[in-house]
Amino acid sequence: MPLSDRDRSILEFEANWRRHGGAKEEAIRSDLGLSPARYYQLLGRLIDTTEAQEHDPLLAGRLRRLRDSRVQTRVARGAGAPL
Repeated sequence: MPLSDRDRSILEFEANWRRHGGAKEEAIRSDLGLSPARYYQLLGRLIDTTEAQEHDPLLAGRLRRLRDSRVQTRVARGAGAPL
């Protein structure tokens, strides 16, 4: 199934958001009409799809690596936490 217009907009926004200037959360609301929480939910699901990987393999790969690194950090912190 091809990417929807919204999916393409999310990927393009994420790839280029630094060019917008200002706070990312404000740009998400104004440019995409989404709450930041919803944006990140959609982006997190989107980067795991074959379609997103085909559309922008570098972006999808970079975002998956960042996410995986954050998860590993949280797990490591949790493992070292006192019970």
